[in-house]
Amino acid sequence: MKTSVALERVRGCLLGVAVGDALGLPMEGLAPATITRRYGALDRFHLLGRIGVVSDDTEQTALVAQALSESVDDDRVVARFRRHLRWWFARLPFGIGFATLRSSLKLWLGFSRSGVSSGGNGAAMRATIIGVVIGDREHRHTLGRRLAEVTHTHPLAVEAALYVAEVAALAARTESSTNRVELVRSAAAVVTEQALKDAITRALELPADPLEAGRALGTTGFSLHSVGICTWAFVNGATLHDALRLVIRAGGDTDTHGAIVGGWSGALFGDAAVPPSLVASLARGPFGARHLDGLAHALASGAPAPSWSATVALLRNLALYPVVLAHGLRRLIPFG
Repeated sequence: MKTSVALERVRGCLLGVAVGDALGLPMEGLAPATITRRYGALDRFHLLGRIGVVSDDTEQTALVAQALSESVDDDRVVARFRRHLRWWFARLPFGIGFATLRSSLKLWLGFSRSGVSSGGNGAAMRATIIGVVIGDREHRHTLGRRLAEVTHTHPLAVEAALYVAEVAALAARTESSTNRVELVRSAAAVVTEQALKDAITRALELPADPLEAGRALGTTGFSLHSVGICTWAFVNGATLHDALRLVIRAGGDTDTHGAIVGGWSGALFGDAAVPPSLVASLARGPFGARHLDGLAHALASGAPAPSWSATVALLRNLALYPVVLAHGLRRLIPFG
């Protein structure tokens, strides 16, 4: 599926997702004060030295991008995504959400309806690229719902994904200097769930204070919280990096929120806005910068999607498990 959006916006979205994900990953679940004390300016990656490691947020976004690049037929796009997700799960990714885990198991068991009734943000985290690629709102809404329901069927989770895609769609098709508050209000037209509407409204009223915003909007992986806190950071960050700093410093589900805000900001500002030093520091191989760049070219020009080694992905995941475990144990230290 070829998009009419400029390559720089597609690249900006995918690289923004990856940088936001990798920057926020080590801080997931930490309190704002701990993040500030341990990680300071948030100007480099921290999980594996200075190397940026992405998680399921980026990887599932890439799987959606690959499915979109492989067909213009919605049935085939959904079928390809289901297949990619099933085999991706077999590579033992770390940090996978419980709803996605259950859905992936259902895919392996042959269920035609694999989604589960979860209000988590697992469908929203991968939805930015849908908005960037699909220009027609009705088509975007229909396909976005079908892709969301591969894993999540709860109305809040589905509408959160549709909203994330809508913000990305408008961001990718407007000037970078556009009024982001008005952009968000236009995107919110796809939302019918009153709780989500209220969260978006509150987000637009809060000052650029991560602690206050986190308390008012919530920062967990619940879709309602993700929609609010990501909207707040997107409209308050002067640059892509500023928006990422805001949403990560709010604490909570920092990798997913970083991925969403990075995707939105990259779609709006283009690839030049994604800090080159962070892009260069992303881990190479499957779902790294080169892979994402190849997907962007495939979506922008209709070129074949890049291949990636499932064996390398599996070995990398196995090698990272001790790193993730060690990082988790460090959280138990009440200082430093």
